[in-house]
Amino acid sequence: MARERTFVMVKPDGVQRGLVGEVVGRLERRGLKIVAMKMLWIDRDLAERHYQEHTGKPFFEPLISYITSGPVVAMVVEGDSAIKVVRSMLGKTDPKEASPGTIRGDFALFTGRNVVHGSDSPESAKREISLFFDEGEIFDYRRIDEEWLYED
Repeated sequence: MARERTFVMVKPDGVQRGLVGEVVGRLERRGLKIVAMKMLWIDRDLAERHYQEHTGKPFFEPLISYITSGPVVAMVVEGDSAIKVVRSMLGKTDPKEASPGTIRGDFALFTGRNVVHGSDSPESAKREISLFFDEGEIFDYRRIDEEWLYED
């Protein structure tokens, strides 16, 4: 069993549209465990560190302006193959290509307002988690339903 942790963020448009509960509910109903969560308003410095791989690209400034425009909800999510599972649940980055039933496919129309972010690799998950959470903010606990979710 490859239990791992990943980073998920409900972006400003998702918060403003009241979709935080929907996103969290979908993750939990799937069997994933929220081990850290907080609401924050990202400042420019954190935004630039988070999106550092896009520095210099034409969409960088609009992306930074958008992600700092309102509060977000940041989470650390844990589960079997969590990165792959979460990415599948989020849908393609461009919501026009995202399948119905995915978060982006159900709630977004534009890439620049696609409701959620999720880490795309173990390396980015580790980096993004460390940007948003201190070790003491991440909880290690066992959910009562884990014995019914996981095969040994």
